[in-house]
Formats: sequence, structure tokens, C-alpha cells
Amino acid sequence: MLVFLSSKHNPNPFFRDRDRKQSGEVAENHALLPLRGWNSYDSFCWTISEQDFLQSAVIVSRRLLPHGYEWCITSGLWYRRTTLGASTNSRGFDVIDEWGRVTPDPDRWPSSKGGKGFGEVAKRVHSMGLKFGIHIMRGISVQAYDANSLILDIVVGSAYEEDGRQWRAHDVGMNEKVCGWMPEGFMSVNTSLGAGKAFLKSIHHQYIEWGVDFIKHDCVFGSDLSVDEITIVSQMMKEADHPITYSLSPGTSATPSMAKQVSGLANMYRITIDDWDSWRDVASHLNITRDFADAEMIGGSGLLGKSWTDLDMLPLG
Repeated sequence: MLVFLSSKHNPNPFFRDRDRKQSGEVAENHALLPLRGWNSYDSFCWTISEQDFLQSAVIVSRRLLPHGYEWCITSGLWYRRTTLGASTNSRGFDVIDEWGRVTPDPDRWPSSKGGKGFGEVAKRVHSMGLKFGIHIMRGISVQAYDANSLILDIVVGSAYEEDGRQWRAHDVGMNEKVCGWMPEGFMSVNTSLGAGKAFLKSIHHQYIEWGVDFIKHDCVFGSDLSVDEITIVSQMMKEADHPITYSLSPGTSATPSMAKQVSGLANMYRITIDDWDSWRDVASHLNITRDFADAEMIGGSGLLGKSWTDLDMLPLG
């Protein structure tokens, strides 16, 4: 299975030193071409293990990297335990830390033990000459909300405090705004609150520390559009110590006018529903692409470079 995403091909898998010499250099060089790589979802759904992912990365490195396919993305729910009762929309099976942030399931991702997160996996992927990406969801997990976790203030390294008190998940989670197609999984955070912004910053600060090169942010675009959250995350990507490609999803009911609100904040965004092995899907998606091309949205200005339309993964192989 191959996937069209968006970024400039760069033979250096972790090019932070060169590209961060001057912010202007990143702005000129990031995401100049649509990204090419591999996403785990169609082959493994959400239950992929570290072993399966790294074995797949070896194949990508040997067979596809010479042709410009340089990205390996682990799809959603890498933090969910694969125990009886767990599913794509189940409650109470996610692994979270004391700050309500999802972390890799240690049974599937053993190198994450001891608070290492995806740091070791990212290093392995980079050592193959590839770049590493993850899929994430909007806002805060329902599990963190149920646990009423404290919010981390990354500036001071302890609980976020304002108005003389510590802030928790119940203060920022919006349980009336759950993700429509994963209501047991995630909900929006109130981005008008300092604590809400602090939570979003804390999770993306963690991804940056892990060495993640690509973030696919789901349930924030199309019919789930959340411009406020996208804006905050985009700013975090700008402040990262290495270039990060920022992708938005899903593409349900996406329009060129909607995309114009966020295309400058990201590097790619879904414009179609899921793509499966049916010519009907391909034909309809090409018709949608025509509309975005007519609106001059393909290859427009994006986060520290350009932005590209995303027609979903190609289900090949």
C-alpha cells in the first residue's frame, strides 16, 4: 500500500541541523513536493506492533526509498491496548500518562517503556534513511477526561496553575463536542482557556521530543473543522527544533473555501472520504481534485513551505 502525502524529498532523514540554521531556509524548502510513503492502516488496521512496523520500514527503505518514498506512518490508536473489548470506538482501553497524554501501548511498542514514547522507534526509522510519522486525534482523550488528569504546563514542568488553582481535564474538556465518529475516544478542548492551550502544547511538545517528523491530525478538518485547534498546533510546529509536516483529516464534506481557512497552517489536508479498492472511489476523488485545482489550492502556501491536497491512501499490495 502506498500513500500520497506532502513534503520535499530530502536524503537526510533527520535534517534539523541544516534546515534550522535559518527559519527562512525552512520556509523556502519545506514541503515543496507531495510526500510519498507508507501508512500502516490498510495492512494492519490499528493493532500494528513495533516489530511489524519496523519490519515494514525495512522494506520501505530497501525497495521504495530509492524511488522517493521516504515516510513511514503508524496509523491511529497506537495507544490502545489490544485486550478483550477494545475496538476503534471503545472506552477505557487507552494508555495515558499522569498528564492525560496518550502514550504507546507498551505491550505492542515495548521500546516505549520507561517513558520513552516513540523516541526509540523514531531513531530506528531515521537510521534507515526514512522519516517517522504518527496519527493523532483532536483534543483530549475521553479516558483522560474520565480520570480528570492534571494539565501539564511545559514552561514550568509541573501542573498548570491559574487563578490560584491547578487545572484538570474536566476544566478544559468539552464533552458536548466529542469526535462524531469516535465519541468514546476523544473530545475537543476549550482553546479559549489558558489551560486548554497548555494541554495541546503539552502533547505536541512530547511528539516533538520523540523526534516525530509527521503528524496526521484527525477529526479537525472537513465536517469536523476546528480552526482554533489547528492554529495552536500549527504554531507548535513552527517552534519545533526540526521540520514537522502537518496533515489534517478527515476530508468529509471538505470544500475549497473551507481549505482556504487552514491551508496556510498545514502542509496537507484530506479532501475526500476514504479510498478503497474500487474504481468508483478513484473516479469520484479525481472529480473533487478538479474542483480544488480550479481553485488553485494544490501546492499553495503552507506551514513553513507549501500545502497539498490529500486524496487518502492508495490501497495497493
